[in-house]
Order: sequence, then C-alpha cells, then structure tokens
Amino acid sequence: MVAKTETEESGKLDSLKFLIAIALLVGGIWQFYFFAEESQLYRILGLLAMVVMAMLVMYTTRMGYGLWLFARDARTEVRKVIWPTRQETVQTTLMVVVMVFLVGIMLWLIDMVLRWAILLLTGQGG
Repeated sequence: MVAKTETEESGKLDSLKFLIAIALLVGGIWQFYFFAEESQLYRILGLLAMVVMAMLVMYTTRMGYGLWLFARDARTEVRKVIWPTRQETVQTTLMVVVMVFLVGIMLWLIDMVLRWAILLLTGQGG
C-alpha cells in the first residue's frame, strides 16, 4: 500500500517536472522570437540556456534518468564497434557500384525481352 502511494506521488512529481521542462522550452522559444531586435548571439545563448535547464529538470525524472543511462550505454557500445579501414570501405563501395550496374543491365535485358514478347503476343511487333 505504501509503495503504491509513493509511486503515485513520484508519478505526479514526474508529471509536474515534465510540464516545467516543456514550459522552459516554450519560454526559450518565446524569448528567441520576442527579443528579435536583440543580437542573434544573445537570443541563441538564451535559448540554449533554457534548453539546458529543461534537460536538467528532465534528468531528475525517472524517464529522463533512464534516457540518460540509455545514451551512456549506447555510447559504450559504439566504442566497441570495429570500424572498417579506408581500403575496406573503398572496396566494398566499388563492389556495390559494380553489382548495381550489373543488376541494372540484367533488368534492362529482361525488360526488353518482356517488351518483345508482349508486342509479339498482341500482334503489334513482328
């Protein structure tokens, strides 16, 4: 019973934090356009400050923290990837280009044979 009450309270608090984060984002966009006569640098810095504050508020929610952990884990997995060398990339690209060219020629030939067969069957070709 107590766990359910705590979950409901944290859910309500998370909802409030979501609203605050959205309000910060909307406020940042609003200030960007409201102060159009100011320098664009200041407007962008203000917008970035509001986005950072919204991200910090979102980080304190359960979903925001989960998203942060997901991004951190994804970064770790990307570091484990063995990227191909330049030579491997060039060779693979050339193989793809050659195969596309060959398949294109094959499809063109099939199209010509089918066109000839249809013209022959409809009596338009001879």
